[in-house]
Amino acid sequence: MIQTIVLYPAPGIGHVVSMVELGKLLLLHHSHSFSITILLTTGFLDKPSLDSYIRRISQSYPSISFRRFPVLAVNPTTSPQSFAATIFEFIRHNDSNVASALKDISQTSNVRALVIDLFCTSAMNIGSSLGIPVYYFFTSGAAVLSAFSYFPKIHEQTTNNFKDLSMDLHFPANPPIKAFHMAEPTLERDDPAYWDFLYFCSHLPKSCGIIINTFQELEPIAVNVISEGACFPDPKQAPPVYCIGPLIAEPKDRNEEEGEEEAEDRGRIQNCLKWLDKQPSQSVVYLCFGSRGSMSMEQLKEIAYGLENSEQRFLWVVKRPPIDERTKQTLDTRGEFNLESVLPSGFTERTKDRGMVLRSWAPQVEVLARKSVGGFVTHCGWNSVLEAVVAGVPLIAWPLHSEQHMNRNLLVEDMKIAIGLEHRDEDGFVKGDELEKKVRELMESEKGKEMRERSLKMKNLAESARDTFGSSTKSLNKLIETWNN
Repeated sequence: MIQTIVLYPAPGIGHVVSMVELGKLLLLHHSHSFSITILLTTGFLDKPSLDSYIRRISQSYPSISFRRFPVLAVNPTTSPQSFAATIFEFIRHNDSNVASALKDISQTSNVRALVIDLFCTSAMNIGSSLGIPVYYFFTSGAAVLSAFSYFPKIHEQTTNNFKDLSMDLHFPANPPIKAFHMAEPTLERDDPAYWDFLYFCSHLPKSCGIIINTFQELEPIAVNVISEGACFPDPKQAPPVYCIGPLIAEPKDRNEEEGEEEAEDRGRIQNCLKWLDKQPSQSVVYLCFGSRGSMSMEQLKEIAYGLENSEQRFLWVVKRPPIDERTKQTLDTRGEFNLESVLPSGFTERTKDRGMVLRSWAPQVEVLARKSVGGFVTHCGWNSVLEAVVAGVPLIAWPLHSEQHMNRNLLVEDMKIAIGLEHRDEDGFVKGDELEKKVRELMESEKGKEMRERSLKMKNLAESARDTFGSSTKSLNKLIETWNN
């Protein structure tokens, strides 16, 4: 029978792209061992770009096949719930589809492992009941994994909502974090997402192993804490961990994730890269806040003020301001909007000789690889962090939501490859003067120069980790050996 690894990502093209990259990595090193089958939900967070992406991957990688579940509508609940709770509920309602798919695949293939996203934890019991070993693919870093694994213990220490607490929380392998800076699903116990998240974290040690998108040299303390089981309720039950990163999507696949139409944006992309190629070495600050990160009109004006007064060259990606400013996210990443209408009057004209503003999207991997880019103002999403590490570019950390505050603390306090921005606790607002100060510090000061040197050293370590005898390659081979046996 065919030997198959089944991958099950959470909804959303970003989750799908990450899981496909894992499948491609497995095939790159062990194409003779397995085929890859990817299970996909249908009916929530679907984008038109997903269909074209699936077709292209299927054509380019015949050993990767996709199994789409039947359309499942998101039924409105009688009581209001968070966006995260809606996602988690949708995934649970697909459990019967997961069971049917695994049974069908098992008729013609020997399923060696089921690899699931953290949010797809409800599939663990399904796989186990069929005798299939279940693994997690954790797409954030090891420090965040350590914190999530320890979350059930933190849960027992208080009955208050984290959003109402200003105290510091202490997690193994992490700098202290303000309680209200925790990931959104954990902030309020009245939200069903809180209990879903607790369920996810409680099941991490019950897996057969956890695959992490990081590398030993980037997070040595966190990797050791996880390996020794210090972050789990029972250290003796700690699952094996496999650090296989840095795993980042190819540029064309990131295009799909961002939802861009290549035909419409090819000229704009080329102009952006040509402009960067004309700038002096390490002279440009790049600002982008992820595929959905978005700022209010007031915040955009402060950013513009800070950039203009910094007198530094810049490339700034501006997304449509969010409908709800508290979320700092926009789901409409493709919709048209007037760029000039959200920027201060005359800003583009005054800065045209040293800056470029792009609407909605930029080819981030290519941008960071340009020699002219000397700094990156980022939301601290893990994909962006790894892309900066691989490019050797130091950071200015501006977390918005999710686990990004944890990443920010790690980058600033432990890795020392980022400068943190001071912001208002109540809403995360950053003044233009603060941005100007930190941009100048990164680009002009001795501290910025030292950070740049550390970033370049980390870039070299990332390359070594992925070499034939590197730490990540060895970890991947160990995982494959487990599956073969």
